Amino acid sequence: MAGMSAVIIVICVLPSMLLVAKDITLPVIRLPSEVSIEGKNVCAGTVAPSSSWCPVKCFRTNPVCGVDGVTYWCGCAEAACAGVMVRKMGFCEVGNGGSVPVSAQALLLLHIVWLIVLAFSVLFGLF
Repeated sequence: MAGMSAVIIVICVLPSMLLVAKDITLPVIRLPSEVSIEGKNVCAGTVAPSSSWCPVKCFRTNPVCGVDGVTYWCGCAEAACAGVMVRKMGFCEVGNGGSVPVSAQALLLLHIVWLIVLAFSVLFGLF
């Protein structure tokens, strides 16, 4: 039984160790609406930053991602009201705020999986 729990531990920990060791960026397929223009405001010229637009009342979501990493659900007008340039059309990615090779969400997932494995092993008497 101890050998089985060791195999489960290796299976849970090995993928995260490989990601940390390789420091690779995986290719991501993006929609045309998610393409960003580096260093430029994607919404430049579409909405004038004016207080007459604020507060924005939108009936249909048109999310844009600001340079601050916040998704503005009402589009360019809401970002202009907040005084933020728009990095790309579409949602901001979750967990894109760091430069570390493994995001905090991946480590959180690893800990959740480890707790589940530990719970099952205690429940079935493996430990």
